Amino acid sequence: MSFVKTAATAVAAAALAATSAYADGHATTNLRIQTHYTPENNSGKLIQTFVDNVQSMSNGEINIEMFWSSSVVKSVEGFDAAATGILDCEMHGGGYQIGKNPAFQFVGDIMGGYDTPYQQLSWLYYAGGLEKAQELYNLYGMQLVGWWVYGQESFASTKPIASTADLKDWKFRSPPGMETDIFAKFDANPIVMDFTEIFTALETGIIDGADASGLANNQGLGLYDIAKHANYPGFHSMPSDHLTCNKGVWDGMPEHHRSILSVGMESLALRTALQTEIANTEALAELQEQGVTIHTWSPEELKKFRTVAQETWTEYATTPEAVALVESHTAYLKKLGLVD
Repeated sequence: MSFVKTAATAVAAAALAATSAYADGHATTNLRIQTHYTPENNSGKLIQTFVDNVQSMSNGEINIEMFWSSSVVKSVEGFDAAATGILDCEMHGGGYQIGKNPAFQFVGDIMGGYDTPYQQLSWLYYAGGLEKAQELYNLYGMQLVGWWVYGQESFASTKPIASTADLKDWKFRSPPGMETDIFAKFDANPIVMDFTEIFTALETGIIDGADASGLANNQGLGLYDIAKHANYPGFHSMPSDHLTCNKGVWDGMPEHHRSILSVGMESLALRTALQTEIANTEALAELQEQGVTIHTWSPEELKKFRTVAQETWTEYATTPEAVALVESHTAYLKKLGLVD
């Protein structure tokens, strides 16, 4: 039996388990949600604010039990766990599901696409993106409730990275997938390694640089104690995290509960983008004082990268869902004037 069919059989049971009613007729929704974040880090604290807001706006009708640090299943398995009813919802990211369908690349990390989280979020909410993405998620028995996007990632490097020319022979830590293909076209040497290995690899010279996270997060990891070059603002990667729920659970909720969760996600998205922007601005000033060289790419260099990235998009658009998302992103990027 296919995964899609298996997920579909879990829909009705999950809906009954998640929604019940008080004696006075008021509906209640009880959601078990997993995230890979810890409650102590910034993203975890923002998620907790989302939970508090949802429970407050619903006057206690929505109860959320959070499972932190992927404590029920592995992060990559959270989507399937929700689809099959082990969880009700999950707060990971579409990038974990690329193995199911390459279309998830274009809801997980739209590499070489938008400049700011606000542009990317505007595609989702005002350019038909949510509807396009929903077709993909519904195919697997899930409902996309919303995104939160912290912004562009920056590199840490022991060598200058001021232009596409500097990428030639540049050895850097890369996550697997489309990023390795894009950078290989610039004659870089992407090396796939676990996140936990980055610091030692930089320290020992195994790599010249790393794609780890945003500027402030990289600073917090201590990467700029070793690597004295950074680029800001970033250009190559702006991953989105999502809230998705079992389609049966979602359809079984009262309409006002669905609205509360959707609005709560919009608030989480705004808070995340604003908080990250402040943190990165503060980190930028501190790093410059510490002698880290900040490279800001020219519009011409950004265009070179974006052109190659979008050529690679078409190579990954091998399913109808992926084609639809690539066409939607491309049309909106043209409207924004980011591509010709």
